[in-house]
Amino acid sequence: MPVIERARFAAALRRWFVAGLLVLAPLIVTLWVLDWVLSTLDQTLNILPEAWQPERWLGVRPPGLGVLLALAIVLGIGAFASNYVGNQLIGWWHALLQRIPVVRSIYSGVKQVSDTLLSEKGNAFRQALLVQWPREGMWTIAFLTGAPGGDVARHLPPQDYLSVYVPTTPNPTGGYFVMVHRRDVVPLAMSVDEALTHVISMGVIVPGQRRGVPLPDTP
Repeated sequence: MPVIERARFAAALRRWFVAGLLVLAPLIVTLWVLDWVLSTLDQTLNILPEAWQPERWLGVRPPGLGVLLALAIVLGIGAFASNYVGNQLIGWWHALLQRIPVVRSIYSGVKQVSDTLLSEKGNAFRQALLVQWPREGMWTIAFLTGAPGGDVARHLPPQDYLSVYVPTTPNPTGGYFVMVHRRDVVPLAMSVDEALTHVISMGVIVPGQRRGVPLPDTP
């Protein structure tokens, strides 16, 4: 085979290999995460008494039965917490945990984060923004989370400053919470999901271009 043909064939092999990785890598990672989540949820059966274990009365352990049990438990707790009696008991339980010194600091922090992220009234990641980070002249994507409050608002007026979260790449679960002046923030038209995809892909996946949007009014 001539040298030129071998070079072309080697280049084609590299292209095919990269194309195959681009197809398989997201699929493999997705399947791995789903397998981990389902396997973890399937362990819910271990909370049942030994006499109630499926192996005792079926002879086998049906896959996915623990997932159904976990969903039933979550739905049951949600239904119980949604009525008046359950809401009162949950409030009493929260108040009790708030009185335990070490548990109080951990529980209250986790609860505030979960309430913000999961509640329908939560305001986490309202909008995608551009901010200068980690120094002036360097820009990155951030997410609007609110405005300064409490004692901080005395020094940083909420009408002038915004609270933003600057994620790290490619793992956006780690990042920095900063408060910046409104004039130093550029609102983006892309959705929060598109911005997260852009961050996770390290800029490889670029969302479609749209007209800019204004910042929301200060709460």
